[in-house]
Amino acid sequence: MYTQLNYINVSTLLFLISLIGIFLNQRNILVMLMSLEMMFLAVSFNLIFSSILLDDIIGQIFSLLILTVAAAESSIGLAILVVYYRIRSVITVELMILMSG
Repeated sequence: MYTQLNYINVSTLLFLISLIGIFLNQRNILVMLMSLEMMFLAVSFNLIFSSILLDDIIGQIFSLLILTVAAAESSIGLAILVVYYRIRSVITVELMILMSG
């Protein structure tokens, strides 16, 4: 029981650190993306742990799908940032409003 509680605590700690990283650092878009990826990792870790605990494979499959979507989201987001940096020569969240259109 003690090790089960440790896994839940680690997953919750990862999620809270990433949540704090998103809300406290709203100027740097790269740190926001890293915090979002860490949030996906925390949820995925929790799904894997509960899947092992309940002896069910569905949580592990769903976790694999979450990580696949997170990797695709990260690569597309970084590609957009590279193109944006080439045009504007600066990456700030405040100027991202100009991209909407």
